[in-house]
Amino acid sequence: MKRILLLFFGLCSFFAVCADEPFGIINVSVCNTRNEADYNSAQESQALLGMPVKILDREREWTKIQTPDEYVHWVLSGSLQRVDEAGLHAWNRASQVVVTALHGFVYQEKNTRSQTVSDVVAGDRLRLIARRGKFYEVFYPDGRRGFISRKISQPIWEWRSKLKRDAQSILKTAYSLNGVPYMWGGTSPKGMDCSGFVRTTLYMHDIIIPRNAAQQAEKGQRIEIDPDFNNLEPGDLLFFGDKRTGRVSHVGFYVGQKRFIHSLGWVHESSFSPEDPNYDEYDLHRLLFASRVLPYINRETGLCTTDQNEYYK
Repeated sequence: MKRILLLFFGLCSFFAVCADEPFGIINVSVCNTRNEADYNSAQESQALLGMPVKILDREREWTKIQTPDEYVHWVLSGSLQRVDEAGLHAWNRASQVVVTALHGFVYQEKNTRSQTVSDVVAGDRLRLIARRGKFYEVFYPDGRRGFISRKISQPIWEWRSKLKRDAQSILKTAYSLNGVPYMWGGTSPKGMDCSGFVRTTLYMHDIIIPRNAAQQAEKGQRIEIDPDFNNLEPGDLLFFGDKRTGRVSHVGFYVGQKRFIHSLGWVHESSFSPEDPNYDEYDLHRLLFASRVLPYINRETGLCTTDQNEYYK
């Protein structure tokens, strides 16, 4: 009976917390997420600093969350700041800066020789307090204060006003990630899998796309690829997998002239041309189809900019 009562009151406490604070904001530069509430569970994905999430469950030191791409995972509770609906709206409405460099740091003082508060990566977002010379004064979701160089960050409104979402600009970003190592479950410049590479590249242009390759394959206009690849355009997504079952297991960006960039071992360019030194016979044999997604941003569910996503409103 004592155990039953403890379980009952524990559940009551959990539902009270979730009812009062059903949202969270990621509080670390890159938050690793897992399949289960266990240190030994496989890594599922990553979430970035400043990203709003929904809280679904709690178990010991773990919290079950849903990210803006509707993916569900478990994270260490210390990786996020729980907030109520008003707190989430306050965070989303506040002035913010976005990290534009692949890597960097936030410092305790207005110089790069002072103690670091944390590292940051491209796509991280912090609350903007004020411009301080060559730095921005910023707050973390948990209230920590710091200074980030203006060379590696921009106010959100300024960033969006200059942001381009054409194929050339997006592929330029993709190539800036060249050499980043492959990491299962990675969706950041610290490491990325194939779909994480696509997701990270697009997120650096304020675009949210579903998490894994099979989900991404359902977005945009599906294209059956001509033998000469003439019906493809730079920026199209290429999908690879088992030709017998049609199961998608890999994705990359088409860049033109039978070349593509993807994350397999590391982010690099490959080619479907046997005469090319980067010829990739393995991926040519498992190439399934392509999808044209860029014209469908903000025109299709699950493919949108953050300002059109409910988590950021």
